[in-house]
Amino acid sequence: MDTDCLRLFVMAAERLNISAAGRELGLAPAVASARLAKLETELGVELLRRTTRKVSLSLEGSDFLPYAREILAQAEAARAALGGSGAGASGTLRFAAPSSFAQLHIMPLLPEFQALYPDLTLDLRLSDTRFDAIEGSFDLALRSAPLADNSLKGRKLSDDSRVLCASPDYLARTGLPATPADLANHRFIAWSSAGTRELIHDDGATATLDPERMTCRTIVDDGAAQRRATTAGVGISVNSLWNIAHDLKAGRLIRVLPGWRLNERTVLWLVYPRSNVLTPKTRIFIDFLIERLGNRPEWSDQAGA
Repeated sequence: MDTDCLRLFVMAAERLNISAAGRELGLAPAVASARLAKLETELGVELLRRTTRKVSLSLEGSDFLPYAREILAQAEAARAALGGSGAGASGTLRFAAPSSFAQLHIMPLLPEFQALYPDLTLDLRLSDTRFDAIEGSFDLALRSAPLADNSLKGRKLSDDSRVLCASPDYLARTGLPATPADLANHRFIAWSSAGTRELIHDDGATATLDPERMTCRTIVDDGAAQRRATTAGVGISVNSLWNIAHDLKAGRLIRVLPGWRLNERTVLWLVYPRSNVLTPKTRIFIDFLIERLGNRPEWSDQAGA
């Protein structure tokens, strides 16, 4: 099977534009269409549905797309094995990450990464909502959770301690809670999917954090928005230390119940589908992120570690 045709199909499927994919590969529109038609004839199915107005993936094309990406990844890894560890730093890497984390910690690193690897394109898909690394056909994804999914492999980037915090102005108006029970008298900024969670103290004692027992007038699904609402004095929130460490240091936020933290051993993982070959471009980006962001002590609640 011609890998050049496969690469054209993958790019056309991602852009839903055959001419644009062809131009990126240096092909005239007629040549690109002919090569895709040749691939479809070889496979005996229609991969892309074409009309005068748009291009869309057929059901067979959608099923075939992850396999096409896998074949290209295998070919890239094979070439890299012959060319040494520095080979393969080219092409496009599809990377999914929480938007709030990427804005704070990945975007500032892009100029350095692009200077080191000018032939590698990062296709960043950023959202604080839950994503599926396999169905999304990502080469790599950042996930903050226990790595319990057997279909994924990963490397630890850093701890992800989550703590209660509020602004000095809010606490000046309402007073500082002394015990978890005092939270019932406070406003809470909740995640849209958050239910009852467990808090744990440094001495091992536990308590329940129940948003329904607090005054909850703000619900968000974006970490950056939650941080801004908290610094603006809207109420108390639960935040990852990677999201608020700079605000704590600057005094814009204050730890609430500093002896307590969320009783969830969450970790920032760089994950990829177990079935995928770890291509040179993926390995390069993993190593780069771990070197720049790995095991940051300010992101871990040392007292409770």
